[in-house]
Order: sequence, then structure tokens, then C-alpha cells
Amino acid sequence: MERPGHYFEGLVMDVAFVKSAFKQAQYPKPDRPEIAFAGRSNVGKSSLINVLANRRNLARTSATPGRTQSINFFRLGASLYLVDLPGYGFARVPLRIRESWQDMVESYLRSRKTLKAVVVILDIRRDPAQGDLELLAWLNHYEKCPIVVLTKADKVSRQETLRRAARIDQQLDDMIPDPPILFSAKTRQGRDAIWARIRQAAGKGI
Repeated sequence: MERPGHYFEGLVMDVAFVKSAFKQAQYPKPDRPEIAFAGRSNVGKSSLINVLANRRNLARTSATPGRTQSINFFRLGASLYLVDLPGYGFARVPLRIRESWQDMVESYLRSRKTLKAVVVILDIRRDPAQGDLELLAWLNHYEKCPIVVLTKADKVSRQETLRRAARIDQQLDDMIPDPPILFSAKTRQGRDAIWARIRQAAGKGI
């Protein structure tokens, strides 16, 4: 199990939910770098944010996919925002709501000048879905840096984890600049590696 670094320990002393937003006028002032988190519903996005911040309930987790319906901003110190985007790909959410989420998320990703990277979260047990591929293609088109994280690494054997990671890396080879990071909310595997990518994207001043 990885041990948190000094940088991580410093951040968790000052972390808090800031606000939810549905449109650009409601975003916080763009006065610091932002790292957004995107993924299919029920892929473990909230759990990942909670582990990164070392807080159990900072981002709301739910057994009901599609629960996050707004763009949620979290402040880490005075130097960084983590941004929780609504999950996608859950058919039981009404179509009109899914379409409104898409418009809201695309507007944020396209217009937010302080956005430095998007953590794209995939379940290691499944191949990337069409929605995942479309998101990565969109990020590449608009020159937004993707950081791919494969969650639920503890759900499969080590051998299977390595096999699945290699397969997904090959599938996404022409869409991502770096190999995916293996992550487990249970063991916290991959936490430091994710923070290293975030720091690289956002700047070492954070």
C-alpha cells in the first residue's frame, strides 16, 4: 500500500466543498488551476476524489448511479480546485436530464480557461465504452489533457489487473499521452501516482 507524500498531507488540512454550478455564471472565480473528474455513472468517481483528499464524505457517493446532477467544485488550499462532473452513460436517467448534463459539461470543458486536465475514470473490468471514447476524442480535439485512471483494481487478481491494464492502454494508445494509472479506493493504490500527474498538469506551485 502506498504511503501519502508530504505534498498530499499538506493539502488535506485545508479542503472543502465550495459550490455546485449548473451554468458558467455560477462557477467560482477562475483564480487557480482546476482538475476535473469525469466518468460513467457508478465507476467510482466520488470515491476517487475522497481518497485523493483523504476525506471520507467530501464527494457524495451513492448506490444510485446518476445521482450527481451538477458541476461540484472543491477547494484544496488556496491553489487548486477539484471539479466533480456529472456521470454519463446511465440509461435510467431521463433523456432530457442526460442532454442537459451533456450541454452543461461540454460548456464547462470548452470554456473554462483554468482547466488544466481531466481525470477520465474507467472501470478496469470493462473495455472503454462509446461514451468514454467520445469524451477522450473531444478532449484531444480541444487540446485538454486527459489523465486516465482505472478504478476497482482490487476487484480482480494482480495478473488480471496487469492484463486488463495493458489491453485498455493499447485500445487508447493514440488518444492518451501517458499509460493509465491503476487505482483502488479500498487499498489506495495509485493515489500518489495520480497526484503526481495532477501536479504535472496544474503546476508545481500547487
